[in-house]
Amino acid sequence: MHHITWTALLLSVTLSVSSGGKVLVFPLDGSHWVNMKVIIEELHSRGHRITVVRASDSWYIKEESPHYSAITIPTAGGYDQELFGAFVKRLVHIKRQQQFWSRIMVEFEAMEKFTEMHRKICDLTTMMFEDEALMKSLTDGKFDVVLTDPGLGGGVFLARRLSLPLVLNARWTAHGEGHFAIAPSPPSFVPYPGLELTDKMTFSQRVQNIMTFIFASSQIAMNVAPHYAALSHRFFGPDVDYFSLFQDADIWLMRNDFTFEFPRPTMPNVVYMSGFQCKPARPLPVDLEEFVQSSGEHGIIIMSLGSFLAELPSDMTEEIAAAFAQLPQKVIWRHKGAKPSTLGNNTLLVDWIPQNDLLGHPKTKVFVAHGGTNGVQEAIYHGVPIVGLPLMFDQPDNLSRMVVRGTAKVVDIATLDRAVFVEALRAVLYEPSYRENMQRLSRIHHDQPMKPLDRAIFWIEFVMRNGGAPHLRTQSFRMSWMAYHSIDVILTLLMALLLLLLIMFLAIKKCFSVLFKKKVKCE
Repeated sequence: MHHITWTALLLSVTLSVSSGGKVLVFPLDGSHWVNMKVIIEELHSRGHRITVVRASDSWYIKEESPHYSAITIPTAGGYDQELFGAFVKRLVHIKRQQQFWSRIMVEFEAMEKFTEMHRKICDLTTMMFEDEALMKSLTDGKFDVVLTDPGLGGGVFLARRLSLPLVLNARWTAHGEGHFAIAPSPPSFVPYPGLELTDKMTFSQRVQNIMTFIFASSQIAMNVAPHYAALSHRFFGPDVDYFSLFQDADIWLMRNDFTFEFPRPTMPNVVYMSGFQCKPARPLPVDLEEFVQSSGEHGIIIMSLGSFLAELPSDMTEEIAAAFAQLPQKVIWRHKGAKPSTLGNNTLLVDWIPQNDLLGHPKTKVFVAHGGTNGVQEAIYHGVPIVGLPLMFDQPDNLSRMVVRGTAKVVDIATLDRAVFVEALRAVLYEPSYRENMQRLSRIHHDQPMKPLDRAIFWIEFVMRNGGAPHLRTQSFRMSWMAYHSIDVILTLLMALLLLLLIMFLAIKKCFSVLFKKKVKCE
C-alpha cells in the first residue's frame, strides 16, 4: 500500500508547475533537522520543489509540511528520543561520579549507539533500493540535486544510486569532522575533534593528537565501515570504496567558519555558512517582554541546555537555582521537572524559550548553554558571552574554542555547586573582556559580502544549474597513501641519489686503482 502512496506523491511533485528546480532531501533527525529545515524553507520560498525522505519513527521531521512533500519509509531511522534522553541522563550521572573507568565505559556505550544508528540507516537505504516502485518514481521525478547531511550515509548512497549531483549540509560525516574527509589535515596544527586542543600544540599534545587520530580511525574501521562497505558492495560492486561516495560530493556546505574554527587547509568546493540559521531578533511575547524589562539595569541571564537534557538531576538544579538567586539579574531558564526549592524570585522557569529572540535582546547579558553548535553560533551572531555546561559529543570542543577566544567560561558538571557556578556567572557578567571579545567575534561574523544562508542557496542552485561542480572536486582521495604524500617519489629520488653516489664511489675507486698501478710500474 505504501508503494502506491510513494508513487502518487512523487507523481504529484513531478507534475506540479514551477519555475524552480527539484531537490531531494535526505536529512538527519534531531538538532541537525533544525539546520536542514532552514535551508528547505529558503529553497521553497525561492520556488523550488522539495521532497524529503524520512523514517516512520522520525522525531523532528514531520510528514506534513507546507514547505515540502514527504516520502515516509516504514522503518526505524536511527534516532530514538527516549533512548537518547536516558543515555544523556546516565552520562551526566557518570561524569559527576568522576570515576575514570565509568567514563570509559560510557564512551564505549556512546560508540555502540552510533554504530546502531549507522546499521539502521543502512537497513533503511536497503529497503528503499529494493523497492522497485519507489526507485522508479524517484528516477521519474527527475530531481536536480540530492541535499543530505552526511552524519549518516543514506543520502550519499541515494545520490549515487540515482546518479544525481550531491550537496552536503555538513559539519560531520560518518567518519567524523568533515574537513578530515577531503582537506589536508596535518596533525601538527589541526587538532583532532574532542581533544579540546588549539592550533598551537606542544610536543606532547601533538603525540596525543596523532594517537587519538589512529585510535579513532581504528574504531571507525571496526564499528562504522562494515555496515557501509557491505551496502556499497551489494549495490555498487566490490570496486567502489564506500567513503569515496562521500568524498565525491559536489559541494560541502560547512556549518562553521573561521570566527569559530582554527585556521586550517580547505578545498575549493567547501562553502562556509556558519550562523546561516541565525536571524535578527523579533519582538518577545508581551508577558516575557515585561519580565525582561523588570530586570532594569542589571539585565537578564538565559539558560538552555538543548533538547536532550531539559531535566537535570534534582540536586544539580537545586545548586543552579541557588546560584541564580544570589544574583541581581533576572533569569529565564528552560527547565522541565520539579521546581527547585532554592528557586529565587528573580528566576522564571519555562518549558520553551524563543532562544534567538532572547539572545538578540539588548538586556541579555549571559547565555548559560551546553555548547551545541547552533547555540554557540547564535551567541556569536548576537554577541552574547557564554557560561558553558558541556555534556557530550562536540560540546566540550565547541566551548573550548570559545574559551580560547576569551568569550566563555566553562563549568565542569562533575564539580558544579552553587559557589562554583555563581563565580563563573559573576566573572562573565562583570569582567568586560568576555562581552567585548564576543562582540568583536560578532562584528567579524557580520562583516562579510553576503549572508551565509544566501551563500548556501547560491551554491545549491549553482549545482542545479550546472549539473554538479566537478571542476571544484579534488580527486586526491583516490591516490594511495604513498602517492598522496609523495613517499614513492621521495624513495625513488633517494634510490637514484644512492645509485649515483655508488657509481661515483666506484668510479673514484677505479681511478685510484689505475693510478696506483701506474705508480707501482714506474718504481
